[in-house]
Amino acid sequence: MHMIGPFLIEYGYLVLFVWVFAVTMGLPFPTAPLFITMGALAGAGQMNALLCIGVGTCAALLSDLFWYATGRQRGGTVLSFLCRISLVPDSCVRRTEAIFARHGARSLFVTKFVPGLSAVATPLAGIIRMPLPRFLLFDAGGIILWVGSYTLLGYVFSEELDRALAYAAGTGNTLFILAAGGLTLYVLRKFAVRRRLLRELVIARITPEELKLKLDAGEDILIMDVRHSLDFEADPHVIPNALRIPSERLENHPDIPAGREVVVYCTCPNEYSSAQVAMRLRQRGITRVRPLAGGLHAWRNRGYPLEPADDKEG
Repeated sequence: MHMIGPFLIEYGYLVLFVWVFAVTMGLPFPTAPLFITMGALAGAGQMNALLCIGVGTCAALLSDLFWYATGRQRGGTVLSFLCRISLVPDSCVRRTEAIFARHGARSLFVTKFVPGLSAVATPLAGIIRMPLPRFLLFDAGGIILWVGSYTLLGYVFSEELDRALAYAAGTGNTLFILAAGGLTLYVLRKFAVRRRLLRELVIARITPEELKLKLDAGEDILIMDVRHSLDFEADPHVIPNALRIPSERLENHPDIPAGREVVVYCTCPNEYSSAQVAMRLRQRGITRVRPLAGGLHAWRNRGYPLEPADDKEG
């Protein structure tokens, strides 16, 4: 495989393991080109296709087990951490939760193919307490499908890829510059999308301390728990007297008096759901509405009271 071939032939399995592990840990690098290249080398008799699939699967499964265990132990805070270290928009958390709610463990068959969803799918499986054997079965199946499909694609079209690389080798540094530039543009675009999303969600928050003072003073405040149903099932407690209205059901809720003060909270990164709900309520003329800064996690971390959510859904 010309310039890249000798290096991958000598270090390919190690490169494959490290690259796949890093990507599934959260780094925003593409994996399909590497899988295809390894498959093409296997098609040329330089690598073992089954061993490539096995190495990639083991690397991804180790990373996924780490995030599954972290999600199980740390709850929703791990999603906030992931959104800070990666370029995944916070909206991907909500999309992944919606997919999980609709398809359950079967979602793990496809999340690896969708940028953004893979980063939050495995910790979410831990957060919702998916049984470990069920997680391993579906996650391993999804990983094998992900790694195997691209590797076999390279295997089948190995001769065509070899000719393409032969042409690319003649372009010298130009190809390297284009590849590096393309990767840089990809990362910058993801970063720009994330920054734009956060700017759209800029809205005044109320701190847990401010809300606690208002409640202690007996002020009439409507508190809305807008967590997704999966988040609620993982932690079925609410701030005292909070009305649970999942954000996806807000449009079906009766009108809220325009002059009433409303506080909304969730457990998602950057209070994504509560900020969206606040903006939608303001569009309905309810101007005294603010998300709770830090959401339910911040309220709990300060030792403020919670209560079981029996019959609290509105």
